Amino acid sequence: MAETLVLASASPSRRMLMENAGLNFQAIAAQIDERAVEREIEHRALGPGELALELASSKALEVSSRFPHALVIGCDQTMSLGSQVFHKPADRDAARANLRLLRGKTHRLNSGVVLVRDGREIWRHLSTADLSMRKFSDAFLEDYLVRCRDDVMKSVGCYQLEGIGIQLFNSISGDYFTILGLPLLPLLGQLRMLGELDV
Repeated sequence: MAETLVLASASPSRRMLMENAGLNFQAIAAQIDERAVEREIEHRALGPGELALELASSKALEVSSRFPHALVIGCDQTMSLGSQVFHKPADRDAARANLRLLRGKTHRLNSGVVLVRDGREIWRHLSTADLSMRKFSDAFLEDYLVRCRDDVMKSVGCYQLEGIGIQLFNSISGDYFTILGLPLLPLLGQLRMLGELDV
């Protein structure tokens, strides 16, 4: 068994999911520049899902370099519309533009999780969720931006499904954990296989 289980993330939602599942772990933010990692691997022309896995791996490997005897969980999520990958909007105007682009279409959340021990990746998994936005009016969009205030810039999709963001959607296909950025059921299964959790 690992001396300790470490989540390589500062994400409150990922931390909450693991705490609610009864896992004993430390949360340590990875010290990487995600955009720099993307630039380094750009030549590989990875799809959005593969990119999520590579970013998750980079986070886990960085934290593993500081906690070599731990079992480190790295996670990352990309949001894609076809082959286009989105990032968190810099401001409200960018959020408005992204939501206009997503309106009436189905985009995908790609959630990657990777396990690293002693600086070596030992497992990776990708889960996806498809979210279909309704054709909301410009008036609704402006009201939404006002009501969300700066929260609209906290997520890549400009929404939180546990709040008013749910009103943007017609349908969602995929599990809750994937949407929040941590494929929890596959992770728990792998931790059992590794002997980290009771069977």
